[in-house]
Amino acid sequence: MTFPTFNQEDFDVFTIPGLEPRMEALIRLVRPKLTQLGEELAPFLSAHCGEPMFPHVAKHARRTINPPADTWVAWANNKKGYKAHPHFQLGMWSTHVFVQFAVIYESGNKEVFARHLEKKLKEMRKSIPGHFRWSTDHMQPESTLHAEMGEDDFAHMIDKLKRVKKTEALCGIRIERDDPLLHDPGRFAETVKHTFEQVMPLYRIAF
Repeated sequence: MTFPTFNQEDFDVFTIPGLEPRMEALIRLVRPKLTQLGEELAPFLSAHCGEPMFPHVAKHARRTINPPADTWVAWANNKKGYKAHPHFQLGMWSTHVFVQFAVIYESGNKEVFARHLEKKLKEMRKSIPGHFRWSTDHMQPESTLHAEMGEDDFAHMIDKLKRVKKTEALCGIRIERDDPLLHDPGRFAETVKHTFEQVMPLYRIAF
């Protein structure tokens, strides 16, 4: 089975006006790829995490008016859901694909992650590649390069993770929609797996 990749038509789904037309295109074009990616990568993540990791494809079921601006598949150690748990994500906006580790606002592990990150910050800053990106809000496409994050930036993020319910921690890579990597199943698969390996230390300190 070929590792799924994304094309321009997939990215253009997010420019379709209206909830129903966009959801129809998303379900038809993008969701089968996310489902396949979920199944393909679950054994890899399970082996690296040392426990079963279950794929969850975003359903966007609560939406009644606004069409989704992004979509994703997430993997967590819980069969019922991922939002309350530290997890891994692969998804897309109209501009790029993201591959990342995430602790989002629904997770009870946010404070644990913040405390452990604070203790191991020197080690984590050294092990995460400079071109990786950090975000504190999964609902926004913007992120900051790891190489541009100073000690004060991390201190501010850790403090907010402890105090502010809506603050999140996401770290991984961004692949632009016109990157040739997205047309090469082998290289794309290798990049995704390598990215998950590189953010694995963050996952381990989230418990």
